[in-house]
Amino acid sequence: MKQKKSIGGIVLTVLFAIVSVIYVMPIVEVLINSFKSNAYVNMDTFALPNADSFVGLDNYIKGMTFGNYPFLKSAGYSFLITITSAILILLCTSMTAWYIARVNSTFANIMYFLCVFSMIVPFQMVMFTLAATADTLRLNSPWTIPIVYLGFGAGLAVFMFTGFVKGLPLEIEEAAAIDGCGPLVTFFQVVMPMLKPTMISVGILEVMWIWNDYLLPYLVLDRKYYRTIPIHIQYLKGSYGTVDLGATMAIIMLSIIPIIVVYLFCQKHIIKGVAAGAVKG
Repeated sequence: MKQKKSIGGIVLTVLFAIVSVIYVMPIVEVLINSFKSNAYVNMDTFALPNADSFVGLDNYIKGMTFGNYPFLKSAGYSFLITITSAILILLCTSMTAWYIARVNSTFANIMYFLCVFSMIVPFQMVMFTLAATADTLRLNSPWTIPIVYLGFGAGLAVFMFTGFVKGLPLEIEEAAAIDGCGPLVTFFQVVMPMLKPTMISVGILEVMWIWNDYLLPYLVLDRKYYRTIPIHIQYLKGSYGTVDLGATMAIIMLSIIPIIVVYLFCQKHIIKGVAAGAVKG
């Protein structure tokens, strides 16, 4: 019996190792090709750089200085939109989930099911209406687009936070009320610290989504003035629509490094928070 379990464990280990390599290979290929000249990227994509194809950091310099829109400006807008949107989503959805979990009313239940339902609505169904609405309400700048992201990110966040809040002991909040704490003080000083595992996991998931998102900023923002990193990559074109793949690979590599670092440092919190939000309640 133990031998069968051992063999099964080895098979699963090998299987998951193969799957991991398959997932990592695209990133490795992007890294390799970011150091090769454009001609060699097109002709010999999977080959390692050699004396003829290796260009050092030229692709990175070219990608950051291409055109009349600086890469650092795009990176700044990406950081601004990502951080602001994530904070707004975490604050609003955690308070909403606390209300839904503690106020057992028809309105609260309807609000919860609407949030859950929004998770299954494809973005393509509403994107044109959304773009027109964002222009009408002046939500087409890096400082206001977080409100749009709040609408699309609320479904998953409310679902996870509600499941976690339902598992929290109500007696702690009742004790805070007896001590004279109002709803806001109770939430920020009592409930929010207990939400830390789910708060971290939801924050990381939202950051990964917003940082890599291309379609929503492309539709909503005025691309002449505001470009995120994914939009910046899309504009790395020369005359007659030619694309410098070496420079493109370099900028893609720069764009994925921050999110990889964040994920590697916080992946244990993602698993812990998802499990807590899905099982409790």
